[in-house]
Amino acid sequence: MTAIDYDIQPRQDGRHAQTEAAATGDLESLRPLPRISIHAFCMSEPILRVMEKCGQDRRMAKVSLRITNGNVSAAANMFSSSPTPNLIILETDAEPANLMEELSPLAEVCDPSTRVIIIGRYNDIPLYRALIRNGISEYMVAPVSMADVLGAVAAIFVDPEAEPLGRTVAFIGAKGGVGSSTISHNCAFSISSLFSTETILADLDLPYGTANIDFDQDPAQGMAEAVFSPDRLDEVFLDRLLTTCSQNLSLLAAPSLLDRAYDFDRMAFHPVMELLQRSAPVTVLDVPHVWSDWTRSVLSDADEVVITCAPDLANLRNAKNMLDALKKLRPNDKTPHFILNQVGMPKRPEIAPNDFFEPLEVDPVAIIPFDVQLFGNAANSGRMISEIDAKSPTAEIFSQIAHLVTGRVRLKKEKKGGLGKMLSLLGRKK
Repeated sequence: MTAIDYDIQPRQDGRHAQTEAAATGDLESLRPLPRISIHAFCMSEPILRVMEKCGQDRRMAKVSLRITNGNVSAAANMFSSSPTPNLIILETDAEPANLMEELSPLAEVCDPSTRVIIIGRYNDIPLYRALIRNGISEYMVAPVSMADVLGAVAAIFVDPEAEPLGRTVAFIGAKGGVGSSTISHNCAFSISSLFSTETILADLDLPYGTANIDFDQDPAQGMAEAVFSPDRLDEVFLDRLLTTCSQNLSLLAAPSLLDRAYDFDRMAFHPVMELLQRSAPVTVLDVPHVWSDWTRSVLSDADEVVITCAPDLANLRNAKNMLDALKKLRPNDKTPHFILNQVGMPKRPEIAPNDFFEPLEVDPVAIIPFDVQLFGNAANSGRMISEIDAKSPTAEIFSQIAHLVTGRVRLKKEKKGGLGKMLSLLGRKK
């Protein structure tokens, strides 16, 4: 009997239609699970693979998951001499008439608080009713998917009355100086103003963050106090740290000071992110261009990731490396969104948009032309692009990105207008 142990960490509990999401296989609607222990006993290779896939999913990050090759008898033998976890998942091939008898030895050693999910072979309604009547939390008929398992676990351990978690959107540049921060600030402003949605912009670049400058703010407190005082974090403390930028937009600003070294461990920003998710429907994370344990963790846990690139070879290389890394960090999430920025800079050799994205095998969600006057005026006046020129094509691009990352619209590849039209025009131009 072999065991594979996982000790991973998500965010806070929160649920929104978990059962329906599992039924439809909609992983995006499944919320992270709380800190619980799960032991799965698998008899077949397909179920073993499903459980391993669950263990690698970001929604299970706080869950301590152990997977064992074994049946119900193996579980009973193991727990006769050790405490049972919060949840036991059992695969069985027993016939309906014999299943209750097979479960008897396990029932004798199970703690009263332990929940049990059974994955069986028979779609038998009387069996299901008998199992539920005898304290089994869920009976699932194989084959099952990862969404089925996660949905079943969430239905047990996530409070159905809990407020749903807010959406987190992380912006990062493929290279320094590509404008990722500027784009994240404008998108946060667009989300808050277009949808009248409470939005928090969190500047995670503590030594060099520019969100306070871009919004013409000079807060005395912000992200540094939040990340260095996790024991004080609550809604009241956060409210004191936030700076109001507009009617529906609040800023958790970086200190932008070099009076200390900003070295963080992997989980340093998780308490802040958990609180932000409970505090606003949308949180935009301005992630600095560094690759460390804490940035990997932040990007892994965000609901959406947006990578900004400039059209040169170094950006292409970095974008490919980041794409490959994020696919491993987020194996069950959709591909990050890509933005090509500063396109058409005079006298600068550039890679054409079509040639840039062909090796990445992705389509950009936006191509933003180089406009030094528009962006310069906005930066120097502490205003957003839509405040400077609401009718400009760039303001419209930020509007479309805001719709996309909040899940209000999905861009179609066959679309001929808007961003698709701009891509084709720029491709021909090159």
